[in-house]
Amino acid sequence: MAKELLKRNQVKEEFTWDLSALCTDSDAWESSIALIQEEASRLAQMEGHLADSAESLLSFLTQLEEMEKKADLAANYAMRLSDQDVGNTANQAMVQKLRSINARISSQLAFADPEILEINAETLDRFYAEQPGLEAYRKYIQEIQRLKPHRLSAEMERLLAMTQEMSGVPSETFSVFNNADLKLPEMKDEDGETVRITHGRYGTLVESADRRVRREAFEKMYATYKQFENTLASLYSGQIKKLMFYAKARKYSSTLEAALDRNNVSPAVYENLLTTINANLDKMYRYVRLRKRLLGLDELHMYDVYTPIIPDAAKKVSFEEAKKTVLKALAPLGEDYVELLREGFSNRWIDVYENEGKRSGAYSAGAYGAHPYVLLNYNDTLDNMFTLAHEMGHSLHTHYSNTAQPYFYSNYKIFVAEVASTCNEVLLMEYLLKNTTDTKERAYLLNHYLDSFKGTVFRQTMFAEFEKKTNAMAEAGESLTAQVLDEVYYELNQRYFGPDIISDPCIAWEWARIPHFYYNFYVYQYATGFSAAVAIARNILKEGAPAVARYKEFLSGGCSQPPVELLKIAGVDLETSRPIQEAMDVFGEVLDEIEKLV
Repeated sequence: MAKELLKRNQVKEEFTWDLSALCTDSDAWESSIALIQEEASRLAQMEGHLADSAESLLSFLTQLEEMEKKADLAANYAMRLSDQDVGNTANQAMVQKLRSINARISSQLAFADPEILEINAETLDRFYAEQPGLEAYRKYIQEIQRLKPHRLSAEMERLLAMTQEMSGVPSETFSVFNNADLKLPEMKDEDGETVRITHGRYGTLVESADRRVRREAFEKMYATYKQFENTLASLYSGQIKKLMFYAKARKYSSTLEAALDRNNVSPAVYENLLTTINANLDKMYRYVRLRKRLLGLDELHMYDVYTPIIPDAAKKVSFEEAKKTVLKALAPLGEDYVELLREGFSNRWIDVYENEGKRSGAYSAGAYGAHPYVLLNYNDTLDNMFTLAHEMGHSLHTHYSNTAQPYFYSNYKIFVAEVASTCNEVLLMEYLLKNTTDTKERAYLLNHYLDSFKGTVFRQTMFAEFEKKTNAMAEAGESLTAQVLDEVYYELNQRYFGPDIISDPCIAWEWARIPHFYYNFYVYQYATGFSAAVAIARNILKEGAPAVARYKEFLSGGCSQPPVELLKIAGVDLETSRPIQEAMDVFGEVLDEIEKLV
């Protein structure tokens, strides 16, 4: 018999998150949802009156803010319940109900932005003078005005809002397929014991020192997706068609421009990343050659890129040990930061282990008025410890922003979301390197650092180029069949990994299992965030308190400034190629050191 996962009700409570900070139970959730709908209906009655007076505009905005706070808590409660067991139909029903209600409310309130846009600057200045309370919403109003060229009439905004529930079908369907319906095959592990491949176990299997294990896991994983690639190509094509529809409706020249403008980021930042990384692919090829040499292989395959290249140095890292190490590693960020980490570790902010039906991967999510939550699928590896540090970085970024900013300015833009998480990873790596005297362990850690660059900078940039290329193809009228997507992805994989590795045919199907391709040009921010984080972490370790103070000012900024400007507070300017190139230089330095060690 294969080792099967625990069912949700078999997991020890101490390793599950406590959702009571969001909502006490499903009955309370239903009451909250009903109240939110009542408040939305009252707000809808103010249509046509936002420009009547300063008091009218202020009344609408304050009520909207309070309603959205309640909605934020309710949405997080339903989504966390859903993700802990995607196969639970009651939880799925809550999420579907929530999406229907959100679409209805968006339609009801679609008049608001167009009405605010019709208020001229002179009238707004008078309103600010007449009603000082409006000053708190000045930046909110300015952000609406920034997007004026892409706003439509109230009637058209209402029509677009009505499409929201429908437009979520590609990503929702992929999530249900990937996390609930997809049955991955069984295989023999290193000990000859039958195990079922899962999303959580796959990473451990392809890191195996036993080449047969990692090859079998790799081939069986991708062969499973190959069986469904026509369906998955249709879903991905549907996702892009959705993005094209909204981009055209909002008068953008491309889906890329529409996605980046939402975060007030220029497409030049995206292009700058692709250009700089492609100019440094020679370093990736050096890494591949090093891996091939140290593994002693005549042929390096794609299933060989995750196994440690320093033999017998890998070790198990229990969750308890991981928590202790992370606390020590992040001490340079100050006692207040460490104390918040302790609170999260001891008060069930984290859902720790994989269970049947649980969403794959890891994330942090937060609602204003409650502490953040972290989903893990912890599996006792070094990489899992880095994931813990990463996700708690997200969570504490959320905490600092929610504490320092009013609701409308608390939600930091996606563009900066990966900075705090990756800064924690870099600090953890520097701590581990500083506290080892063993040459083999140091080489192992340096390899892990290289793998972080490989996975977070090179691989995510490859993903970003795939997104850019496939979106452009669809916009040019080309059909995104499974064969076309396979060809695009395979060519990119060959270019990014270079001539010293065999791009196995299976790797052409990898696009089919990447959930982030349904996130609308998200992945490039992993690479820009990692580059920014390397610079910030090194400044913290070099300068101490002054750099920490600047960093916490950034963490507390929410969306009170454009994201590129917030990063400048922390000492990073991503409007230039410098941070990306400096990260590539660090990658080269680590390569130099490990080549000398081994």
